Amino acid sequence: MSTDISTESTESAAKAAELPTAPCSVVWSGGHSYVREGVSGARWAGVDDRGRARFLTDADLHRQGWSHRRS
Repeated sequence: MSTDISTESTESAAKAAELPTAPCSVVWSGGHSYVREGVSGARWAGVDDRGRARFLTDADLHRQGWSHRRS
């Protein structure tokens, strides 16, 4: 019985941590905003501390950590 509960909580946590997929969605990572560009082969576009363009993949954002709100 305990494995069913842990499986459900793991699945719900994974679902909550999914990045948005709609174009023009905004997420925050490392104090910077990133906007979803495109649909297939989409990437996240933002700028670094010096205003230079920076492009990230979904995997990059999962590694760095992200949120829907500015922290």
